[in-house]
Amino acid sequence: MDSKFVRVKCDDCENEQVVFNKASSIVKCLVCGRTLAEPRGGKAEIKTQILEVLG
Repeated sequence: MDSKFVRVKCDDCENEQVVFNKASSIVKCLVCGRTLAEPRGGKAEIKTQILEVLG
């Protein structure tokens, strides 16, 4: 699978944020600090709703 950016929506504060689908570190919401993605040795585990996959 290709590396892509995805637009996600925080479950707690509904902030929309763009994250990398192969993130190598924990990605937190910039507004409330909730964990949005965690690295899993390749593709990151997205822990919230994915709104859009960006080319």
